[in-house]
Amino acid sequence: MTSNGVVVDEAVRAAWDSYRILEKRTSEEERRQAQQRVQAAMVTYGRDEVSRGTVFLVGVLTAHIIGQQDGGGADRLDPLSDLIPAVIRKLPSFELADPAQVPMVTGVLMAAAMGMNTVAWRDQFGTIPPKEALAHNFVLWLLADLFDSLVEQPSATDLLMRETFNSMTAEPG
Repeated sequence: MTSNGVVVDEAVRAAWDSYRILEKRTSEEERRQAQQRVQAAMVTYGRDEVSRGTVFLVGVLTAHIIGQQDGGGADRLDPLSDLIPAVIRKLPSFELADPAQVPMVTGVLMAAAMGMNTVAWRDQFGTIPPKEALAHNFVLWLLADLFDSLVEQPSATDLLMRETFNSMTAEPG
């Protein structure tokens, strides 16, 4: 296990695979492979570490969405009055989303919007229970969908994440 808000690379990749499992544009074969990678990461690093990876990615995507709009015009999303409420309002569209998890996922989004380390912020409350982890997965999907909509390119977020992971693999250790 890690501390101080640091998340294992493979756990972050598995967290993104959780998004790919939810994404309807993912082919059946890719979805099956993503499920296998998530299961393997949970065995190797633990469910909590993969959940922390999802919290990390929520922070990264939130910062990316906010950063994409710097210097934007009147249609710019304000993180506190537009972005976070838009994501939270859509959360109930996921049948398995537990409403009791909304305060914690909102807190993670707020921490991200304020430029804080989301993993370190969330870690102060202990381990992430399964129902909360699932809610973070839904939030990750909603953020990716929002970013894709903002740039008007379906799967833009998935492409960005794949390129990032590929460049991390190509870097010498």
